Amino acid sequence: MTTAVQMKDEVIDRSAASLQQQYGHLEGRALLEVMIKDVFPGKIGLVSSFGSESAVLIEMVADIDPATPILFLNTGKLFGETLRYRDKLQERYGLTDIRSLKPDDDELAAEDHNGLLWTRDQDACCDLRKTRPLDRALEGFDAWITGRKRFQTEERAALELIEQNAGKVKINPLANASLEDLQAIANEKNLPRHPLVMDGYLSIGCMPCTRRVQEGEDYRAGRWAGTDKTECGIHVGDGI
Repeated sequence: MTTAVQMKDEVIDRSAASLQQQYGHLEGRALLEVMIKDVFPGKIGLVSSFGSESAVLIEMVADIDPATPILFLNTGKLFGETLRYRDKLQERYGLTDIRSLKPDDDELAAEDHNGLLWTRDQDACCDLRKTRPLDRALEGFDAWITGRKRFQTEERAALELIEQNAGKVKINPLANASLEDLQAIANEKNLPRHPLVMDGYLSIGCMPCTRRVQEGEDYRAGRWAGTDKTECGIHVGDGI
């Protein structure tokens, strides 16, 4: 006998495959508009770090519907410039639903009472401050939008525009965009730039684990420098 849970999983699986088949030829704003307005109205959110390229995606989403929830991982370790950049984009684009996701107070006290977990175990720190807060925030959504691009890392080189992961559909509307494409869009639309980009920070995460990128280095060389770590964990394995 087929259970209700099995039927739900089968529907989700078919839906994800169907979306790829129907809309896999779209990208950028065209893909976002279909997903936000037609496929997942009221059940989709944008996960944004308000990092170096975030304005490109935020401007697109705001133009479609500025009330689209934006899930912002406020880890407690971000640069002050990032928080001010968030406020600037919120004001400029009339964003009405930015949700600041923070680590659970009890988990924080138990696992990182002195704030130095990142010095001992960066994966555990990311799990505490990013993965778990996002997992909780996504419980009410059927889909989420990410800003990942294929050029960023080897792990993202085969990134699909539409994915399924742990029961959620993930939309990557900028997957095919190059860094040059993003810069061209930013110039054309006169998008606000993250203040740290001009200071040599090309990919911006938490302050303790982000440094400037030197000439000739990879785009994300400033993230978790000196380690093999390339992802914070929210896009890895079966985690949401």
